[in-house]
Amino acid sequence: MAAAPLPLRCADAPHPSGNVTAFGEAFEAWLSDQRDSGLLRQEGSVSVYQDMWQAFVAWCLVQSPVVSLSSLDLADLQAFQAARFGRKTSDQSLTPRYALRLIRLIDRVLRHHAARTDTKVNTAAANWLAANPEVRYADASHADPLPEYLSPSEAGQLIAFLSAARPRPGTVRETQPALPWQEVRNRVSVALQLGAGLTPGDVRALTLASPLTQGGSARERPWKLHVPGNGNSPARETPVAPWAAELLRHWLTVRAESGVTGQYLFPSTRSGKQWQKPSQYERARQVLEDAGMNSREGGSFRLRHTFALRQLRRGTSPEEVARWLGIEPGKMRRYERVLPALVEVV
Repeated sequence: MAAAPLPLRCADAPHPSGNVTAFGEAFEAWLSDQRDSGLLRQEGSVSVYQDMWQAFVAWCLVQSPVVSLSSLDLADLQAFQAARFGRKTSDQSLTPRYALRLIRLIDRVLRHHAARTDTKVNTAAANWLAANPEVRYADASHADPLPEYLSPSEAGQLIAFLSAARPRPGTVRETQPALPWQEVRNRVSVALQLGAGLTPGDVRALTLASPLTQGGSARERPWKLHVPGNGNSPARETPVAPWAAELLRHWLTVRAESGVTGQYLFPSTRSGKQWQKPSQYERARQVLEDAGMNSREGGSFRLRHTFALRQLRRGTSPEEVARWLGIEPGKMRRYERVLPALVEVV
């Protein structure tokens, strides 16, 4: 016998009936198709999905404004995950596998709803997974999947696009249209992921003290970065590719001339507020799209992996590259599994 659908209610606040109905109908329609196709037969699994969906809907309906099936975006999902932080262990809200199962459920219901109603697909859940690889790979058959990386032509195309953010050598700066400071920030932050092997979190944590110029081959051009430590990796230093260093030097000039303040190297506002994850992810994705990069798996982490592979191809020891990346040396094996078949990188 099919389990009765759980009521989608939250006692904290009254909810617009239209949104309650829309969420409930979308889930029940998806569930019905799963049962009819034989893909979901165990009532224990049905109960788990119902509990997951109910918790998600209850959160959506108490937001102001209410989050709907169509308005749900990346920032909403980020806030939803943050709101669940600290729940009891049995809730499993903090385990990557539970988060993966929940976000996949949301994505499947959204896609089924779009197909059933002939409306545009809301890809917020898919975008959230792309921005959180630690969750996306949580149930991978291999705990350390092969890294995605740029081909030489893709890397060259991206570098050319990013480098256009600064005046061409030998030209007067005033003769070239100036980009808004936010666009320069966006491009240079992406440049440091490719040219210095940074993670998105590293980019957001950099401060004005991070660029190091002393000891470099070119005067006043940063040649390495001091990356602050966090809960995942210790503080470290990493070299910066010359082309990315030139962009970084240009950004420091633009930053000062635009009156951007605060301690962060790449703030979100002119007043120096720290760049938040959803916004930085969206800006990096837009830069890659504007550069003509495709949207295959890997996101901006492809840039960090390309940096690592390039260093290994140049003969740098895996231990040294691991220090630059801020990871354990044992994790370099994932790159070594790629190198034998790799002809050229960047």
